[in-house]
Amino acid sequence: MRQRALWRPLALGGFVAFMTVPLVATALFSVSTRWDRTLWPEGFTLAWWARVTGRAAFRDTLVNSLLVSLATVLGAALLVTPAVYASRLRAPWARPWIELLAIVPFGLPGVVLALSLIRFYGQVPVPLVNTPAILVAAYLVLTLPFMHRSVANALDAIDVRTLTEAAQSLGAGAGRALIHVVLPNVATGVVNGGLLVFSTAFAEFTLANLLVGSRFKTFPIYLVEFTRFDARQASALAVISFAIAWAASLVLMWAAGRSGAGREAVTMR
Repeated sequence: MRQRALWRPLALGGFVAFMTVPLVATALFSVSTRWDRTLWPEGFTLAWWARVTGRAAFRDTLVNSLLVSLATVLGAALLVTPAVYASRLRAPWARPWIELLAIVPFGLPGVVLALSLIRFYGQVPVPLVNTPAILVAAYLVLTLPFMHRSVANALDAIDVRTLTEAAQSLGAGAGRALIHVVLPNVATGVVNGGLLVFSTAFAEFTLANLLVGSRFKTFPIYLVEFTRFDARQASALAVISFAIAWAASLVLMWAAGRSGAGREAVTMR
């Protein structure tokens, strides 16, 4: 019994160490004056953080990445949620095809996806090539599996047909049933998918570099530029990137928690 109970904290401790040690080491390296002769940093300074955040390009690229990531989250939620809902309610025959389409992006290399989007949108009358819009479109394709799986699992956990029929019996149409009845019950799945979409889009480099490059420089492109000549400033940017993704996750979870608490209060009344 003692041996059986011992492996659990060991496994948990190993997982926590595996996830946190690289981040802690990166953060220490970003504030170290020198760290190449001993096991521990020889001194600490915030000069590298001041240099990398004092540039105008830092603010511009950060805003660009935030805007593109938030637009991707919004677009993914608006595209995936109604499609999955319709497949569960009115078109069950389409469910296998949606599942298939949702896993295709996993098998597409970034270079192939970028070249395909350039060729496709190059034939569209609307000018999208070399603009942030094509980057959002690429991120929507890339992050489709994350949003789809989260929303699909949330919908499978509830009785969608019964909820919809109950709303329709009270005079609600399909759209109102989705927004006012079904969506509040799957908000957790949408939020979880949004977290995955945001973190993936915010940290993506390959598509951003190939599709827009310096014309609409994103935060990962700014970070990679520093890896070529100053690893300590690049480490500071990596820590900032992680902190932003973490903060965004907390904000989304807080918002989902408040909406859930509000629905419970209304229900109790």
